[in-house]
Amino acid sequence: MKKIGKDRAINILLIEDNPGDIRLTKEVLKEGKIRNELNVVMDGEQAIQYLKKTGEFSHAATPDIILLDLNLPKKDGREVLSEIKADPLLMLIPVIVLTTSSAERDILNMYSHHANCYITKPVDFNQFISVVKSIENFWLNIVILPSMD
Repeated sequence: MKKIGKDRAINILLIEDNPGDIRLTKEVLKEGKIRNELNVVMDGEQAIQYLKKTGEFSHAATPDIILLDLNLPKKDGREVLSEIKADPLLMLIPVIVLTTSSAERDILNMYSHHANCYITKPVDFNQFISVVKSIENFWLNIVILPSMD
């Protein structure tokens, strides 16, 4: 285990289907102080293919951290999280659920499936930027992440 952000770019997988949220997240992380490589997939099936390095993602880098939306097409975030945490090769990757849902059942469900963090996306533009900056500061600057090499 090491602070990988200091030695190399941290690899982030954003699993999100909203183009506006993708754009904002990219911009905030681009302006940040931590070197990162952001990869984006827009549905749950692509997320699993990316993580298992199948099909068009056969050469995908293993992410150091995952930002996961719940409401995804094809396979929702709940199913994606369950598959990640059931796989011995993927289960150590921290998963931050970043979603519009503030439903208690979703929060409990995500934590019972071993989400590392649950954050409700604010609808306000400036608050959304603040949330992404907070994620960057805490998860990429303070936390020591497992090396997935």
